[in-house]
Amino acid sequence: MPALRRVLRVLAWGAGALLATAALYVGTAAALMLWPARGDPSVPAGGERITAFVVSNGVHTDLVLPLQAAGIDWRRDFPPSQARAAPADAAWIGFGWGDREFYLNTPTWADLTLRRALGALVGANPSLLHVSWLATAQLRPGSTWQLALTPAQYARLVAHVRASLPQGRAVPIPGAHYGTDDAFYEATGRYHLFETCNTWTGRGLRAAGVPVSRWTPFDLNVTWSLAPYATP
Repeated sequence: MPALRRVLRVLAWGAGALLATAALYVGTAAALMLWPARGDPSVPAGGERITAFVVSNGVHTDLVLPLQAAGIDWRRDFPPSQARAAPADAAWIGFGWGDREFYLNTPTWADLTLRRALGALVGANPSLLHVSWLATAQLRPGSTWQLALTPAQYARLVAHVRASLPQGRAVPIPGAHYGTDDAFYEATGRYHLFETCNTWTGRGLRAAGVPVSRWTPFDLNVTWSLAPYATP
């Protein structure tokens, strides 16, 4: 009996420590959401603006940039022909960063397993870049937030995306797709509990001088301070 009590006590302490860690993680993310990083103070009030977007599915965020703007033509790095059937009227390109195993083997939440979830949390796998070619009609209010960037801000956001490519080169994963308008590419870095798809998005926005939370593990940390998109 004393041995059993010791085991139960250890299990209780373990469960308590796990719950406390989870509460600290969520609480820190929530507190930092109310203390956003400052925007770029050098951004002029007027002048040219480049429209870009953040898109969320409620868990994961993507950066959505113009397919061609400010001297940047993403088709050179990511030809739409690398999708199964990119929209003929594609005007935007979406970028999402994440865990390789999770991306390739968990297209729906029904495919999620404990092993894959734990592997992602501890950084056991390499990362990938998920790229989508999008028509304007695919951008929907309620899941899309709009950015108005100066050319300098946009250039920094572009640099953030390109820094995620090995040696700056877009290397596609043969046969890897979710649908007809997307493809997967090799990426740098490893996903883990403190480096999520949303921290990747948030880091790019902060580099561009967009005021978002100082740490963005969840999609709400990214979108909280952004302007909701409204269809024209």
